[in-house]
Amino acid sequence: MKKTFIILFCGIANLCIGQAFSGRSNLIVVDYRQPGTTTSLPEIAWTAPQVESTMSTTDVVVLEAVIRSEMLIKDITLEVINAGNRYEKKAEFDSNSSLCLLKQNLKLLPGENRIVLTVENVNGGVVKSTRSVLVGKNEIALAVDANRKDYALIFATDKYDSWENLVNPIADAHVIESILKEKYGFKTELIENATLEEVTAKLYDYNTKKFNPQDQLFVFFAGHGYYDEVLGEGYVVTSNSLSYDKGKSSYLSHNLLRQRLENIKCDHVFLAMDVCFGGTFDPVLARARGGDALDEATDSQYLARKLTKRTRKYLTSGSKEYVSDGAQGKHSPFAARFIQALREVGGGTGRILTLYELNTYFQKLKSEPRSGSFGSDNPASDFVFVAQN
Repeated sequence: MKKTFIILFCGIANLCIGQAFSGRSNLIVVDYRQPGTTTSLPEIAWTAPQVESTMSTTDVVVLEAVIRSEMLIKDITLEVINAGNRYEKKAEFDSNSSLCLLKQNLKLLPGENRIVLTVENVNGGVVKSTRSVLVGKNEIALAVDANRKDYALIFATDKYDSWENLVNPIADAHVIESILKEKYGFKTELIENATLEEVTAKLYDYNTKKFNPQDQLFVFFAGHGYYDEVLGEGYVVTSNSLSYDKGKSSYLSHNLLRQRLENIKCDHVFLAMDVCFGGTFDPVLARARGGDALDEATDSQYLARKLTKRTRKYLTSGSKEYVSDGAQGKHSPFAARFIQALREVGGGTGRILTLYELNTYFQKLKSEPRSGSFGSDNPASDFVFVAQN
């Protein structure tokens, strides 16, 4: 019998919709072959790719998703569409289980590939979810300069309710913001003297923000930092953090900060912290491998290679120690080196500043800067500052 499908744009009386869906590309469809049909809907949660649009320099990609359903699943289909080409693949699954861990290797054609995952249960409830994958080094290189955007979220605090005030964080932040905007084309947001509630609210906003696959997000903190020996945890001190707070509930813990940054739907995130005890962002104070230096590849080829790999990297002004705020009217030692690095790129050194090159500017600081990775970082990835022509 031929199936008739109705696409739902609003609630319908005999359909119960109580599911949460990952991403923004889910389409709900119900098959009304039987009068009075009622059904719950399957739930699709992507684990790879996590974002709706991504890129790959290889033609074989791994798709992973967790599928849950209150009733038995009848069918799981993967459809791949590339220009005039289209093919379907039926996925194998346990028809007696309410949980399916789907993992498929798909060979894709060069160019834009739209992948549609369709799940249907035995009562005709259908959910579709899509992912888009751009394949091919040449295709990615052509798309990088045209589509990518860089963002900077900067927190700077020098006025505190319970802690000693500082003299340079906000001034440093304004200089860094200006260079990022004017020289590198970043879209910036600078938050001054934020409370804990304002910091966490802003991080939440960025957790809900949609990014393109080659976009980058730079997050910068300048101000006080603290490490609690009893709790074994490092913290960012916000403007309203209490000086006597045994539970540290008025502080932003590094553990929470790692979680918030890991969950942001941007593939390329770089955190820099000019705060005391910033090195304790890494719970084991482990040094990460440096990125690789530029080779003879063109700028577009280098960006295409690096921006297809997930980035979660950090750089801090010190280790498990206090660091200098610097003299009034001057930059902190860390900020001064950071500003120098940003300013010097674009002349004889080329237009791309890599993390490997950035790290070399901090080698002679009296403090012990730390760099590394966190979360789902790919060791071969990089965060790049690209000077505008």
